[in-house]
Amino acid sequence: MRGYGPLFLSAALVLPLAGLALMASDRLALAQSGLVLVAVQRMKVGAPPEGFDAARTGRGDPAEWTVVADDGADGGRAVEQTSTDPTDYRFPLAIYGAVSAANVDVMLRFKPVAGKVDQAGGIAVRVSDADNYYVARANALEDNVRFYRVVKGRREQLSGADLKVASNTWHTLGLRAEGERFTISYDGQTLYDATDATFAQAGKVALWTKSDSVTRFDQIKITPLP
Repeated sequence: MRGYGPLFLSAALVLPLAGLALMASDRLALAQSGLVLVAVQRMKVGAPPEGFDAARTGRGDPAEWTVVADDGADGGRAVEQTSTDPTDYRFPLAIYGAVSAANVDVMLRFKPVAGKVDQAGGIAVRVSDADNYYVARANALEDNVRFYRVVKGRREQLSGADLKVASNTWHTLGLRAEGERFTISYDGQTLYDATDATFAQAGKVALWTKSDSVTRFDQIKITPLP
């Protein structure tokens, strides 16, 4: 057995080193791509989500964003809009402060949990303030995915598609903004492109809901583009 000692020692050293090399290469790839993974799984349950500022378009009560436990979420935690104010023209936002970009690709998961007026979840980009941005949103009560611009608090639909959006089910939603072109995807499928030149400047990324929607979000991935 003594003759096998160097072989076992070599394997014992090579395997951990190979693992470290893969981890380092993954971190380098993330850094080079500019991808930001929002670490919801590390946030404290019951507290406001770290790195986000609550805001609201329209009327009604302020937005209420909280980290909640969810067995189906990545790491068992999700960001939830908890207020159930039924004001129809009310759009809670959770604005992520660490990234500002005009061209950006955002992917996330959302789960409509409750809501009598609406059960909506969305992604806002080029957010300059609570009254000016683009938003792609899916609605479980209407079974559609719409794309809007919000100018001085006024929401205007630019495009949309009708399809099933199930309640209490995790879905993926994506919004890619490149110049005047916007691409919206849902559950791994590209739905449509839209064009608009209203907002060209860099802005923040935000989570978005409507009215009394209780909606959860996780796996939030933000990639600034050239």
